Amino acid sequence: MTLILTFLGKSSTARTKIAIAAAMKHAREGKRVLLAGGTEPAIQTLLGTTLSNEPQEVAPNLQAVQLQASTLLESSWEEVKKLEAQYLRTPILKEVYGQELAVLPGMDAALALNAIRLFDESGKYDTIVYDGTGDSTTLRLLGLPESLSWYVRRFKQLFVNSDLGKAISDSPLVQPLIGTFFNINWTSDNFSGPTNMANNLLDKGKAALADPRRIAAFVVTNDDPVEVAVARYLWGSAQLVGLTIGGVINTGTASNSTLNEFDPLPITSVPDGTVGQWEAMVDALPDFVAQATQAPKPVEIDTNTRQVRLFLPGFDKKQVKLTQYGPEVTVEAGDQRRNIVLPPSLSGKPVAGAKFQNGYLIISF
Repeated sequence: MTLILTFLGKSSTARTKIAIAAAMKHAREGKRVLLAGGTEPAIQTLLGTTLSNEPQEVAPNLQAVQLQASTLLESSWEEVKKLEAQYLRTPILKEVYGQELAVLPGMDAALALNAIRLFDESGKYDTIVYDGTGDSTTLRLLGLPESLSWYVRRFKQLFVNSDLGKAISDSPLVQPLIGTFFNINWTSDNFSGPTNMANNLLDKGKAALADPRRIAAFVVTNDDPVEVAVARYLWGSAQLVGLTIGGVINTGTASNSTLNEFDPLPITSVPDGTVGQWEAMVDALPDFVAQATQAPKPVEIDTNTRQVRLFLPGFDKKQVKLTQYGPEVTVEAGDQRRNIVLPPSLSGKPVAGAKFQNGYLIISF
């Protein structure tokens, strides 16, 4: 089982140093480790080497890779063309080449997530350390399976219930016409084929996100009030998307007791690391899995008490918005939004009450 580990916080240099030290720590423990970063030069400068879009060994048991969005897009585009060819007799994308495509805003995050997924599924690594942007963009990246599953789930049902969906299902005329263009006789049931494939993929992503032994994050801060405020904001935002924050890495001079705003998270103080001298930082790092599994769960659903509890530290009740328009409950905090899928015993039932207590949003049905 692969552990995917990432770090959040305002200082990009401090985060990258912690990511490198974490990768070295796991490698020295005998684990097969991949350190994945973007195109920024920080990792390469700190490691004193040049990276490419193919993993390369930089230390015993440790490989590093540079996730280049344009290169990832090219390879992903070929898969898109193969998928299109399965459904269209005359594919329209076959003359469009991945090398021509520009990376649109936000696309790089999705491509990075897919690359990490493929590295994870390869079975080559015990630990993948992802040195991302460390901000809300990284949170949206890791929360993508949850967000996309809502679109697939809701729009599939909307299609099936629409006049077009019913026409495809019921009309003896529409089906042959569609069959003229598609490789298959497409009924409304066939719509379930690709959506089921997508749902299986997204379900794996959601299951991994919900398991701190599979995906965990740690916030990196120091004694600067701005750094602390950003770290607390990211802590609460991560909890909302379902990402477990396992602890705090203190890179400053403040004593651990002065960072009590992060209670009940454990706080680990580490010295600064420099190029070629990582031992002190590596030795000071905690057992990431042990801390992550002890941390407060982002969401807990208790069907006996008919309650949903969300741990949202860093926010107060004025910053949290709760709505219920359909069978699910939507919670907004900061710049993040989450649709909570309720178990059958609570699905469709109206919210009876909600309160904000000790950092928890408690929703009753």
